[in-house]
Amino acid sequence: MIASLAGTVTQVTLDRAVLDVNGVGYLVHATPATLAGLRLGEPAQLHTTLVVREDSMTVYGFAEADEREVFETAQSVSGVGPRIALAMLAVLTPDALRRAIAGEDTAALRRVPGIGAKSAQRIVLELTGKLGAPGADGVAGPSAAAVADGRGQVVDALAGLGWSVKVAEDAVAKVLAEAGTETVTETEVPATLRAALRRLGPRG
Repeated sequence: MIASLAGTVTQVTLDRAVLDVNGVGYLVHATPATLAGLRLGEPAQLHTTLVVREDSMTVYGFAEADEREVFETAQSVSGVGPRIALAMLAVLTPDALRRAIAGEDTAALRRVPGIGAKSAQRIVLELTGKLGAPGADGVAGPSAAAVADGRGQVVDALAGLGWSVKVAEDAVAKVLAEAGTETVTETEVPATLRAALRRLGPRG
């Protein structure tokens, strides 16, 4: 198993990155939040897991080891594969997922693309007791720092994809203005990033 990768970032897209490790480029699938922390041409280290199928070998990367553990544990649920497990972490942080499981909050789980009412109930049932207790914060709703960081994550992700910080900030500001808000919570990062990318259009 490939447990971690450390190398130079040579490519970053909306859902994956390429790390050059001693001349070998590893394609790594990751969440928008993880990708937002990567910079083209700069060194990076990711906690990784290798998923082997009959016709593929796919590497998934995470900024924190806890995210990797949650990703692997989530796949113990019937019907939850790597794609759904990664989507869960794109919408919910590990602790937010723990709180959803502990509180049987199926509504939070249904915000994840690909998870319906029945699958949300199954996830709660099968993951109860497997992810550990949520962190001590246990706060309902994001802190001010988390909100600010959410907006910054979107700007950073766009900058990592090649736009200038100014252009990225303007695009995010316009997206938020259309939505009638000035903030981005951690669960809104992926949707805000997609909206900003649609506004900016293809590069080149």
